[in-house]
Amino acid sequence: MTRVLVLYYSSYGHVRALARAEVEGARSVPGTHVDLRRAPETVPEEIQRTAGFQPDDTPVASPSDLEAYDAIIFGTPTRFGMMAGQMKSFLDQAGGLWARNALVGKVAAVFASTGSQHGGHEATLLSSQIPLQHFGMLIAGMPYTFAGQTTAEGIVGGAPYGAGTIAGADGSRMPTETDLAGARFQGAHVARIAARLAGGKLAEEAA
Repeated sequence: MTRVLVLYYSSYGHVRALARAEVEGARSVPGTHVDLRRAPETVPEEIQRTAGFQPDDTPVASPSDLEAYDAIIFGTPTRFGMMAGQMKSFLDQAGGLWARNALVGKVAAVFASTGSQHGGHEATLLSSQIPLQHFGMLIAGMPYTFAGQTTAEGIVGGAPYGAGTIAGADGSRMPTETDLAGARFQGAHVARIAARLAGGKLAEEAA
């Protein structure tokens, strides 16, 4: 079985909705085992309540979990044009994996939610890939074979760098069916790449 982890952080549910779609896409690829996990919350509970954070009972991951997977798909909201601090904190704790080259050659992908079309959507997707490349991971985006990202009929999240959604300034706009379709596409795309790489590795070991 090819093992895929969808790891996300979400304050208001937008990234969580995309994460579930990523899981659906990855599970559509035969021979793929997929787990859904979230990065730990770092915001005090009182602030979570006053800011209207959505409760989330998805199991929490730890950095040591990452080594067990062939591919990891990371989801984050945009915070001032970059990944959320919760996800950055999670990655900052993975130094031991980096030191052992434990993630080298694994497939990685990123998806994101942003408040507006020009609120740092693509910047977040691209900058989130930087630490993953330091880990030696192989980056998979969302190629134009997903034609939904080229429509001009409405606001569409995502880019060639990864799936996404535009939440609106007040967070009231949830992912559209096109956004979710993009996430499903990316999940399947990553799972297929990981399966090919894993198959090649098994053939190499057999030889």
